[in-house]
Amino acid sequence: MSTQKPNRPHNPAAPRQAAGHSRKPAQPAAKDAVALQPLSEAEMEQLQALLDAVPTPLEALDVSMLDGYLVGVLLQPKAVPTFQWTRNVLDSEGRSPPEGFDSRNLMALVKRRYQELNQAITQRLWFDPWVFELEEDAAPSDVVFPWVAGFSLATELFPDLMKEDASDLLEPLASLYMHLDPDDLEDADDLLEEIDTLEPPADLSEAVESLVRSTLLLADITRPQPRPNAPQRPPARRGPPSRGRY
Repeated sequence: MSTQKPNRPHNPAAPRQAAGHSRKPAQPAAKDAVALQPLSEAEMEQLQALLDAVPTPLEALDVSMLDGYLVGVLLQPKAVPTFQWTRNVLDSEGRSPPEGFDSRNLMALVKRRYQELNQAITQRLWFDPWVFELEEDAAPSDVVFPWVAGFSLATELFPDLMKEDASDLLEPLASLYMHLDPDDLEDADDLLEEIDTLEPPADLSEAVESLVRSTLLLADITRPQPRPNAPQRPPARRGPPSRGRY
């Protein structure tokens, strides 16, 4: 896919806390701090350049669509094997690259973002979706559309998420799919009805915040956090043995 050079992802100023989730990152262990180092702006530009260099007729995802796609992969109830989800990074239809095409540098950057998003989802942390405001007067839904389209692609390829209880999925999915064309939502009457009840985001910050909130709500459904074991009551203390008669 031909794309424009990405700018820094939109980072909403002082976003409100997603319901039921803390945005304050936990302090990672020292060994994780390097492994999960977020991609720099230069590395994001490098990643987009590598995606643009994927030869035709393949249609690689752009960085924004890739980001939503990775979230959709990570929200599956069962982990998707790497060899399955990576092939759609280079081509949305999953076609194999030509012999001799070296994707190692590209995939190394993609997997770093995958790990970063996985940590955020696992620990229910705020993250900055890769969405890019290319035009000042662009509607919020137009800006986040590629991200949501990537998420939708993941749910089509790996449908286990959509097999969860429909009533639980309805609210967070509606908040995401409201940015898609209603004609693309086939056989989804309940979802369309829920979307009709939602107010469109007032600005881009609100739209981006909704992406994160919906992601964490879906994580509660498909990747629930283990409940801490209830503390066990100590055994009752016994008093001294009673004195019997001799």
